[in-house]
Amino acid sequence: MSAVRVVITLFCCLLPLSIVAQSPYKYGIDSQRQDGIPHGVVTKHVWDQSKVFPGTVRDYWIYVPAQYDKSKPTCLMIFNDGGGYVRENGHSRVPIVFDNLIHKKEIPVMIGLFINPGVIPASAEGAQARRNRSFEYDSLGDQYARFLIDEMLPVLGKQYNLMDDAKGRAVCGISSGGICAFTTAWERPNVFSKVLSYVGSFTNIRGGHVYPALIRKTERKPIKVFLQEGEGDLDNLFGNWPLSNLQMEAALKYSKYDVKLVMGVEGHSGRHGGTILPDALRWLWKDVAVE
Repeated sequence: MSAVRVVITLFCCLLPLSIVAQSPYKYGIDSQRQDGIPHGVVTKHVWDQSKVFPGTVRDYWIYVPAQYDKSKPTCLMIFNDGGGYVRENGHSRVPIVFDNLIHKKEIPVMIGLFINPGVIPASAEGAQARRNRSFEYDSLGDQYARFLIDEMLPVLGKQYNLMDDAKGRAVCGISSGGICAFTTAWERPNVFSKVLSYVGSFTNIRGGHVYPALIRKTERKPIKVFLQEGEGDLDNLFGNWPLSNLQMEAALKYSKYDVKLVMGVEGHSGRHGGTILPDALRWLWKDVAVE
């Protein structure tokens, strides 16, 4: 295994994204359970039939709000590294936030799909499973978008009435999952039009540092982007995370995208992004009518 591959593996697989030291960011009322607000239902599943990423196995969770009406097309929001987002005691507490904001009609009724990156099981006794996270998330191109469109959306579509309009579909992620969220919408803006990135890795792990230049040179796509970043984020051989996110914001503004960057003070953590999630969702979904 090459030295670069070892570094990528250590960075992407061993770095705990749930690191939360003493933080100046506190969770507001929209991130806490409240009396009288109905709870959505979360169910856990396993996907081991991928043709886009053959041989991988992954957990995924589906959140269905109490207000879901199968007679009405429903919005969808997908979360990469889904296991971290779906936990009610995790960095973002998404089911709680969804319950509260949907109840208050501050975001539309939506289904949540929380997907973990794939793992290739060990092929022999004593061997270790191989994590596919960096390949799936940091790579450029349409492979992950095809995985969602060709494999995961049909699974959901068999059970739920999903909105076909790209305005009703968003992708969210943290770190490598953040750049993956952007890549998904960039490659298939006709299917996904909203991006939410926490401390996105728009750096040279697998070529993502080229996005600011690509954005400036490419005809504007119908994508809306919310970026969260921290002044204390990473600075290593792959690049500088705060600088790369500032460059993304500048390029998106130059090309007249609907973009918002919130710069905090923390490092490579989901805490700041999680505490501002309610506001990020309000901003991201304000162009969709709420019934």
